Amino acid sequence: MDSSSVPDGSSFLSLSAALSYGIASMAMVFINKAILMQYAHSMTLLTFQQLATALLIHFGRKTGYTKAKAVDITTAKRLLPVSLFYNANVAFALASLKGINIPMYIAIKRLTPLAVLIAGFVSGKGKPTTQVILSVILTAVGVIVAAIGDFSFDLPGYTMALTSVFFQTMYLVLVEKSGAEEGLSSIEIMFYNSFLSLPFLLFLIIATGEFPNSLALLLAKSNSFSFLFILVLSLVMGIALNYTMFLCTIVNSALTTTIVGVLKGVGSTTLGFVLLGGVQVHGLNVTGLVINTAGGVWYSYAKYRQKKIKPVNVLSDLESHRK
Repeated sequence: MDSSSVPDGSSFLSLSAALSYGIASMAMVFINKAILMQYAHSMTLLTFQQLATALLIHFGRKTGYTKAKAVDITTAKRLLPVSLFYNANVAFALASLKGINIPMYIAIKRLTPLAVLIAGFVSGKGKPTTQVILSVILTAVGVIVAAIGDFSFDLPGYTMALTSVFFQTMYLVLVEKSGAEEGLSSIEIMFYNSFLSLPFLLFLIIATGEFPNSLALLLAKSNSFSFLFILVLSLVMGIALNYTMFLCTIVNSALTTTIVGVLKGVGSTTLGFVLLGGVQVHGLNVTGLVINTAGGVWYSYAKYRQKKIKPVNVLSDLESHRK
């Protein structure tokens, strides 16, 4: 995927792309949390989201509304590992939202830069700047402090969120090393990602026993307008989030997408204390979240400074917190 800025993109388009991604990303966390409070089958929910994305793009291509190319077997083989890691990240992220509150979820997801730095060290990448190292350490310290003060501590939820961080890191490493997404438009990446994930997701919902229980629960709740509204909204916003994320990266840069992701995280953390419940306020927990957020903002500033001094496409610049 080309992460460079579009030379002739207007300031309005750049701002709109960044703003759209920020709004979609923030909204998606709360929408997913809301739907999972009523429908706990997160793997089935992800399958619906990916199926809706694939069908929409397919019909859009057939009717001429999108310019996505037809499926190419060589491209599909190249993108298969990337798609599996990407969807594993999203699947575990959704599962974690069933057990942990939104502020802690966002705090844990901010550990991705630390995981990326460790992966880079293991693979022999160059040493990052001192500010980058200190900022990710501060972020990690914030998570530990916040977890100690989390009265609603849920071990399975924390485990799922940390596993999501691992798979997001593997996805970023694979994308950088393979260049698998280069030469593809945002629509094409979305389609391949959704299309390739479906067999894997269908196998999982059967193997884990979600199906047919998830279908039975869906039918039982089909007479609830509020549930159907949130379900449809989650499908629509899932598509919108993926599209705006790729659009922001292409129109602006991967670094811009990262910074927008951190800034929306600040807003989501604040709103998470008052929306959808599940947060037992404790001084230590709040202090940890403040430290974690400060580390995230510092990390964005450090990466911005690094980009100005040496404009190199760095792996951790690709990071964005999606769900």
